[in-house]
Amino acid sequence: MKTNDRVEFGNLHGLRVINASSVVAGPFLCELLAEQGADVIQIESTRVADMYRMYPESWSQERANQRSISLNIPTPEGKEVLGRLLRNADILVESSRGGTWTDWGLDDDVLWAFNPALVIVHISGFGQDGDLSYLKRASFDSIGQAFSGYMAINGFPDPLPPYVTKPFMGDFVTGLFGAWAALAGYIHAKETGKGESIDMAQFEALARIQGAYMSDGINFGKQAERMGNLDTVGACKGTQRCADGWIFIAVGGAKPIAKMVEFFGLQDDPDFEGPIQSITRDKPDRARKFNEKLEGYCATRTVAEVEKVLGALGVALSPIMTYKDLLANSHYQARHMFQEWQDLSSGKTVRGVRPVPRFIRNPSKIVRSGAPYDYDTKDVLGEVGFTPEEINSLYNKGILRARS
Repeated sequence: MKTNDRVEFGNLHGLRVINASSVVAGPFLCELLAEQGADVIQIESTRVADMYRMYPESWSQERANQRSISLNIPTPEGKEVLGRLLRNADILVESSRGGTWTDWGLDDDVLWAFNPALVIVHISGFGQDGDLSYLKRASFDSIGQAFSGYMAINGFPDPLPPYVTKPFMGDFVTGLFGAWAALAGYIHAKETGKGESIDMAQFEALARIQGAYMSDGINFGKQAERMGNLDTVGACKGTQRCADGWIFIAVGGAKPIAKMVEFFGLQDDPDFEGPIQSITRDKPDRARKFNEKLEGYCATRTVAEVEKVLGALGVALSPIMTYKDLLANSHYQARHMFQEWQDLSSGKTVRGVRPVPRFIRNPSKIVRSGAPYDYDTKDVLGEVGFTPEEINSLYNKGILRARS
């Protein structure tokens, strides 16, 4: 898929992104842009391919529309190739331990010498500066959750262990933060001609989304205990066992609670006088009575019956859906939530989630699956002026690596 073969679509057509990241956070950032029409070129190391290739069906979606090239960046020839790619790029995304690119002789000033308007997104576990003993540490999603305080508040009470929130939640959140930041930098660069450098530390993204848990912790020294599906205020456990499975019920809001109180025959109980916004733990008698009614009602009825009856009262609830349930669900079907395409590597049809969110005038698209290793190297390098002879020489030197 050469540049002149690309389908024009989306709000980001014309944006060029160099994706020098791997695994989840950085590539997810880039994938969101690719699904909105940006020309995203992923660089994979000649030493080892992107570890996410271990999930071939997910690779087909998580690298959709992205072009794949191989390159040994830290070598002198690799830096030259990178520089020529960056001259026509708008955004560079890299994910490595803090300071790695500086160690390679590719700090921000060097990158801006190639292109002063370049937006550079550094994604790492611990950031680009700070306590030097942390910057070079390895990090995965679970490490970010542990270091940010996020893991300490998730899971059930002792003696059960803290939980890692699945799947790759910290990585995907980091990618979302990085995506808006990259576009903010791009807008400013278009106006001023001056690029931006963004230091996106995974643990900081996770720290930012902890809301009142974090605020109470750092202002008042309150460490929220692990409490399963409860929150710091509510007394209803959320997950309710029905006769044939599980449903999640979020008890909240004055009107739905008033209707549930009447439905359960508690309206004349003094513990339920006045407007009630939530069933809270600071009213233990009220909470005990309400939960007994709710749990008893659910236990003797099917998920479908509870969903229908309590849903009609305006209660926020949902069956706890399995993937099989998603495929059969009428709302998923009506919104065409799943899409199919042919995978370039296997030739098989792959099903995945259609692009999210939905742009009404300029919709996102998947026009090509994630590519095999090195699939587009010759085309991409040819577009920036390398001759076939120069490209073959780079392969012979190991600066590029052909797919096996």
